[in-house]
Amino acid sequence: MTETMADTNRDPTKLRRAITGWLLFLFILGDVLGAGIYALMGVLAGDVGGMLWAPIMLALGLALLTAGSYAELVTKYPKAGGAAVFVERAFQKPIVSFLIGFSMLAAGVTSAAGLTLAFAGDYLSVFIDIPPIITALLFLAAIGVLNARGIRESLRANVVMTIIEVSGLVLVVAVVGLFVGGGGGDASRLTALPEGSAPALAILAAAIVAFYSFVGFEVSANVAEEIRDPSRTYPRALFGALIAAGVMYLLVALASGIALPAEELADTSAPCWPSLSRPAREYRPGPSVWSP
Repeated sequence: MTETMADTNRDPTKLRRAITGWLLFLFILGDVLGAGIYALMGVLAGDVGGMLWAPIMLALGLALLTAGSYAELVTKYPKAGGAAVFVERAFQKPIVSFLIGFSMLAAGVTSAAGLTLAFAGDYLSVFIDIPPIITALLFLAAIGVLNARGIRESLRANVVMTIIEVSGLVLVVAVVGLFVGGGGGDASRLTALPEGSAPALAILAAAIVAFYSFVGFEVSANVAEEIRDPSRTYPRALFGALIAAGVMYLLVALASGIALPAEELADTSAPCWPSLSRPAREYRPGPSVWSP
């Protein structure tokens, strides 16, 4: 196996190996982190009450197991293509590799389209009144130009976006810290399960849902051929980013469990914490969270 890895790492490539360990770390971290963690807290609260930290830790463990497989495959076959390359090596059938690659491409296009429309309609329209379709097309064009310019430029832009994502999560934790420091919240909620629930089954059910908050790291396999010294850099960046994301999610889970009762969290599908910011008013899901 060592000889195979060494031979693979010496394979010639026309791609520029411009991705350093830190750029890869932030790339994976940015793919994993997302605003969906806020809504996830409400879903988990319905299963485990205030013990939000338990399914997050279990889901992190499951994600690390999956990441171990990717780390092994990428270090052995550091080629652009990710899962399509792995399937081709396993089955030696081009049609199977094509179907896997096409499915991943379709999933990427669909998710990009959905996120772009959400950005243009639900978020940007709050500040600027522009037709969502026009905004989405301009946004996709800008992203396309950035990616066509080169991997280094696109990853540098990703660094900025990742810092913004992390800053939002840190802000939430900091606000709850101030709230608890002022005498608010209740730490005893962190061990409270819904009445009549079986602890093991409840945590396992919630962990299955929480696992999806850690997906996204598999995309990093597609840039394996552009990583400097992938056999050393990739595993370190992958596991480091997953653990960092797990720590951030765990802190958000602890903050959520302390700040609000499980019943309020379970009824919330957006990042709004009425007891921390303003008196509770009528909740309305959608782009505008609070109604007057």
